[in-house]
Amino acid sequence: MIADPRPAHTPGSLILSFYGAYGRSELGGSVPVATLIRLMGAADVDAPSVRSAVSRLKRRGLLVSRREAGAAAYGLSDDARQLLADGDRRIYGTRPGAGADWLLVVFSVPESERAKRHLLRSRLAGLGFGQAAPGVWIAPAALHEETRHTLDRLGLASYVDLFHGGHTGFEPTAEAVRRWWDLDALADLHRTFLAAQEPVLKRWTAESPSPGPAFRDYLRALDSWRRLPYADPGLPPALLPADWPGARSARVFADLHTLLRDRGAAFVHA
Repeated sequence: MIADPRPAHTPGSLILSFYGAYGRSELGGSVPVATLIRLMGAADVDAPSVRSAVSRLKRRGLLVSRREAGAAAYGLSDDARQLLADGDRRIYGTRPGAGADWLLVVFSVPESERAKRHLLRSRLAGLGFGQAAPGVWIAPAALHEETRHTLDRLGLASYVDLFHGGHTGFEPTAEAVRRWWDLDALADLHRTFLAAQEPVLKRWTAESPSPGPAFRDYLRALDSWRRLPYADPGLPPALLPADWPGARSARVFADLHTLLRDRGAAFVHA
């Protein structure tokens, strides 16, 4: 899956979530525009908004146009497929959080190329890195492979050195983590997700999901959840507050995925 910096539930964001959840597996990666409009209508996105969002995603290099049986269709670009594959490990996988090793990114970008410096900073933040010092960013070592993919794809690898290691500073690691990440803001993101999605889980636990509503609710839950594993990179539990809500929000999404994903797939097929 792919993380998107815009707020959840914009048309473009929902379309990306749809391709991540169903567009690759259920529809072979290429979706006729008319089909996409019908499906997104079930998620309360109207046809003009779908067409505008598809145009924007195409300009961003995430979707590519094709012709299928004489009709316009859109599939994922190679870059988008790599982004989705990287995101799958975060969104659907086990949270890393157990190891003590860190990945350190040290970069230097000439002033004449400061636009690349801005891109590098924003991309590292989007991957969940915390800033340890100017030009020095840190994350759990489990993010190494995805970080390499991202830096290579954006042509930024030549500005960067990567290191693995442990924290051996004078400050306790738990205190340093609070400096590198805004844990209060991250906890608020998890609580916002829980406030929206725990009632959905409670409702569908009490009744059998029908395909159309299951598709809509799963797409919206996924669209909200997929940002969290990027904002919160899976820090070791021993370094987090005792009341950290991250594990709870991960369980809620996992339960919604189990309850709703395949029911939603039945709606896509229909």
